[in-house]
Amino acid sequence: MLFNSYAFIFAFFPIVLLGFFLIGWRNTRAAAGFLGLASLFFYGYWSLEALPLLLASICWNYWFGLQLTPQEGRSDKGRKRMLIAALVLNLSVLGVFKYADFFINSVNFGLSSAHIEPLPLLHWILPIGISFYTFTQIAFLVDCWQGKVRERSFVHYVLFVTYFPHLIAGPVLHHAQMMPQFANPATYRVNPDKVALGLAIFSFGLAKKLLIADKMGEYADMFFNGVAGGTIPTVVSSWFGVLAYTLQIYFDFSGYSDMAVGLSLCFGIWLPLNFNSPYKSTSIIDFWRRWHISLSTFLRDYLYIPLGGNRKGEARRYINLFLTMLLGGLWHGAAWTFVVWGALHGFYLTINHLWNQFVRKGAKPSRWTVPLRWAITFLCVMVAWVVFRADSMTTAVHIYKGMLGLNGASLSAFAEFSIPYRKPEFFQTLLLGMVICLALPPTISLQRWVPSVPRLAARPQLSAAATIGMAAFTVVLMGLSISKLGTYSPFLYFQF
Repeated sequence: MLFNSYAFIFAFFPIVLLGFFLIGWRNTRAAAGFLGLASLFFYGYWSLEALPLLLASICWNYWFGLQLTPQEGRSDKGRKRMLIAALVLNLSVLGVFKYADFFINSVNFGLSSAHIEPLPLLHWILPIGISFYTFTQIAFLVDCWQGKVRERSFVHYVLFVTYFPHLIAGPVLHHAQMMPQFANPATYRVNPDKVALGLAIFSFGLAKKLLIADKMGEYADMFFNGVAGGTIPTVVSSWFGVLAYTLQIYFDFSGYSDMAVGLSLCFGIWLPLNFNSPYKSTSIIDFWRRWHISLSTFLRDYLYIPLGGNRKGEARRYINLFLTMLLGGLWHGAAWTFVVWGALHGFYLTINHLWNQFVRKGAKPSRWTVPLRWAITFLCVMVAWVVFRADSMTTAVHIYKGMLGLNGASLSAFAEFSIPYRKPEFFQTLLLGMVICLALPPTISLQRWVPSVPRLAARPQLSAAATIGMAAFTVVLMGLSISKLGTYSPFLYFQF
């Protein structure tokens, strides 16, 4: 069941929202249980065969959490061994389901060169959302071991892990962000302002997905699939194809993030900010403070810092940074293309930090350099997206050659790929996407509010007119988006 489907918008969500508040009016614990069961139904609707693994993961991690919590009579050494066992179990399950065939294929590549019979592949289906709920629970276990967890309700824990707005594609939640909200009785009372705001944010996210991301995706898929099929890309087709994917993944992920926050807000629950206009970044460091914020935070707190962070000298700092991004790339998928993507961003970040330390030396950059810094950052991000999207390194190399003009100017290839890009619809959508990325504020600001004009606050009549105008715009946007429903269009981050 997709957020952008008739079944979700007109059946599942209204029924669950109404049931949650009706039950919550009498019993908050029962309402939390109801929402947890609804979230399990949502997951089972996606993949019934993967539901037992999710339930088993919840049960064993909750038990581990109880054992890891500091208590009288429990030695720190014993709890540490328990933590290692819990982490090994979680990472082993994730590794088997997500990476087993990847490693077997890598081994088989070496065996084939030695003319040795290849190992059989497992062909296990990847359980949807396994990376997100595994990372969420790993953070929970580490915090239990550190004595940071106070909430012990199993019902709230189930809801924390399975909460359907985030379960499939994030954000990676932290227990301290969610448990207090589940325990707050006010969460289970209808707040009309939050419901209205949540529906508006959901509408903006739905429009990003259906009106921009999917349209850009048509051209991006045509380009990347064409190159994978043997067509030689030219300079023009390469840059437009990569730009199409650059906008597709932005609005696909931004759209999902908006929808997740909007849906959650209807229940009176705030999800952490996960996306903050990353294409406005003027450095790669800034980019990773804005893109997939919850994952960046997780990698920093539970990988980079435990590796030593910047506490063991400059050389070790950059090694830790590079390894963190390398593993972050591998988290996105079981393929060498994702490893290379992570390595590229590790290299970018290393150069960025070295520049700040040894060249700029703490001096505040001039505002006149903003366009140049933005252009370099955006170009680096685009270059990395090539290998992220490509089905193989061979395809990525062909595209890189095309971007550099090394493939020549084949008329047949140019004709095949350039005609669609000359359609007005493509350029209109591309221009609209770039304006939204670079000129408009994020849908959800750091104050988590729909962008507003502060000057109107002192003028009630104009403020009321602006509110009515925003409401009308939201209704029209929702109508346009619903008119595009009906085709199967999953979010890109579902595959991770």
